[in-house]
Amino acid sequence: MRSTSFLLLCCLGLFLSCSKNTTTQPVYEDVPFWQDYSVKYYSEPTNGTLLSAFSDRNGVVKILSSAGLFQPYDGQFLYHGKLQADGTYRPLKDKKIAALGVYENQFVFLDDKTVLSNAWAGKLFSKHALPASRIFAGGKAFTFLVSDGKSLQLLKDSTSLWKGDLGGDEVVSIRYQADTDAFWILGKKSLHSLVGNQLTNAFQGAAFTAFDITDDGKKLFIGTPDGYIEWDIATKKQVGEIRKKLPWTEITAVDAIGDKVWFGSTNGAFALRTDGKFDYYNGERWLPSNSVVHIAEGPNKSVLVLTTAGLGQICFKQMTLEEKAMYYEEQVRSRHIRNGFNASLDNMEKGNIASGYLADSDNDGLWTSMYLGGEIFRYAVTKDKDALQNCREALDAMERLYTINPVPGFPSRSFERSGYIPQLADPERWQHAADPEWDWKATTSSDEAVGHIFAFGAMAELIDDPDMKSRAITLIDTLMGHIVKNNYYLIDYDGKPTTWGRWSPEYVNAMPKNVGDRKITSSNITAMLQTAYHFTKKEIYKEKALELMQKHGYLENLMRPMKEIGPAPGEADDLSKLLSDGWNHSDDEMYFVSYWGLYRYAFNDTLKAKYKEAIIDHWEIERPEKEGAWNIFTALTGTSEFDLNEAAWYLREHPLDLIDWAISNSHRKDVEKLAPNFRNQTLKEVLPPDERPVQRHNGNMFHLDRTGSNGTSEHSAGDIWLLPYWMGRYLNVISAPKK
Repeated sequence: MRSTSFLLLCCLGLFLSCSKNTTTQPVYEDVPFWQDYSVKYYSEPTNGTLLSAFSDRNGVVKILSSAGLFQPYDGQFLYHGKLQADGTYRPLKDKKIAALGVYENQFVFLDDKTVLSNAWAGKLFSKHALPASRIFAGGKAFTFLVSDGKSLQLLKDSTSLWKGDLGGDEVVSIRYQADTDAFWILGKKSLHSLVGNQLTNAFQGAAFTAFDITDDGKKLFIGTPDGYIEWDIATKKQVGEIRKKLPWTEITAVDAIGDKVWFGSTNGAFALRTDGKFDYYNGERWLPSNSVVHIAEGPNKSVLVLTTAGLGQICFKQMTLEEKAMYYEEQVRSRHIRNGFNASLDNMEKGNIASGYLADSDNDGLWTSMYLGGEIFRYAVTKDKDALQNCREALDAMERLYTINPVPGFPSRSFERSGYIPQLADPERWQHAADPEWDWKATTSSDEAVGHIFAFGAMAELIDDPDMKSRAITLIDTLMGHIVKNNYYLIDYDGKPTTWGRWSPEYVNAMPKNVGDRKITSSNITAMLQTAYHFTKKEIYKEKALELMQKHGYLENLMRPMKEIGPAPGEADDLSKLLSDGWNHSDDEMYFVSYWGLYRYAFNDTLKAKYKEAIIDHWEIERPEKEGAWNIFTALTGTSEFDLNEAAWYLREHPLDLIDWAISNSHRKDVEKLAPNFRNQTLKEVLPPDERPVQRHNGNMFHLDRTGSNGTSEHSAGDIWLLPYWMGRYLNVISAPKK
């Protein structure tokens, strides 16, 4: 009965119209957004204890330490600088500077005798009577409130206007509120205001560490070792309970900058946004260390985050997605191409991109296929000759995978010059080529095969160079001819199937129906055979695909709802249990990459409609990950709902720095964690890409931490970012840049 129904379904599809999908899809307008990145300046032990950092109206940055004044030197994005002793004003070397600040956007210094500045022609030189003073703030008309932690003195032109103390409390910090002409004084257990000569105790508490006033003058934010307090100035009352649902609760610094309130802590810095959520800056992607000492507004909309190990300058630059794409294009071409492959840079010296080597990978063919796909879409959109040349060079590498080994139609995993096998990944998998100058990697998997067919199919369809188009079709036929000839197996040099290159019915249907590999292998091989038929027109590929779907239930397998996928039952074989002990995100990558051929090259519209149903069913399961590539791949079906905003969020929020820095999020209290589950989803809401470890699409987007090595490798943006962006441009769901 299933056989007859299937044939009717296929015949019906042949008579259906092939008109284009008329569903209107949303389009992301590529307008400039604020991209953040960090420039880091590391401190030497001889630089002393770092205390504060400020910037003046000229964009000059100065850092005060127990060893004197310093300035940042020789740093730029991805190239770390250092802190250099500041000898700009020679007479300052003889001053015992205890505090640094900014008044009317000019540097002001506090020493054991005076408040002074080199601005205003040096006329600011106001003497005080607190030799141990270390805290100060400027008020109206060059008045300054100075403290040594115990006593307070209000000065103007060396005249004392007021003296006092906090009644036994120790002064922690002072801020000035211009619209009320009030100084606010934070003690360790109290908050006071000084208006004129009137000191008022406004709020009592305990263990206060830092504070600031919001730019609108309405609220104070007070840090403690266990969260922060929001205090309303108009009502003179605390707003709600102390807030502890934070990335880290031990607050060391507070600074209100623009519409955000920034907090420093003993475990990174974070900014409170207007929506109540936090941007978290943790690890050396952002900061020299996570122990924050001081935060201040920096030049050109940047934020200065001083840590115990140096200064992190968080910069914000307006750019469009296309501008970000061109930065990533340069990143790939300048340091991520190995023998034409899209590769990682490994064994770096703590983020030094001039160090390290281009590493081989188990999936050189897959990562290169995905990069190649992105460049194909780029060329289809822009007709850029550089994009076409990038495609040509990647195709050269992919094509050689088939000729460097002795097995007809078999794609190698990778290749490298001979003599280096012990230094390569998985040395036991490498074989010597007939050419004594080269070695090649065996045991090719299904990951590689689906990537190859995706890229070759996209090239055959979208590249207008006759030679490249012809070579792509030949490669499709070469690989699929090998697979069909060998009963749906990849047969290695030893005459045996590789571990994961298996699509045969006896392998696929031996698994329980709820095991994911039964569904994915059916989906993948169908897409591959359809692609082969579409471009070669060889009937055997269509016949084999229909046979698998009709006789062996592959259509039923691939249409099985994702909600039914789970652990194998207790009586299942060991392999099925191994393959279903948790959600496999590499499978997601294989599914979506193959969806291009599954949907686009469907034999008829009836099948295409079914494939669309399967793709959207899969996408629904993936939605919590906000995975840019999966959302964009789903858009190829013409559906109007594919989480375009989340795809654009993924692209905007990706860090420009793709170095594998150590990252920590497990400790965070501002996120809602979930109990262990089959999908390994750790949080209710996924973190932005720039707050989590850098990873490819086959990783779990809910990974919270990266431990171990720190700054030793850099990912290529080729497969991670450029593929979804350029595919979105090709599908017209991301617009050209608009300024």
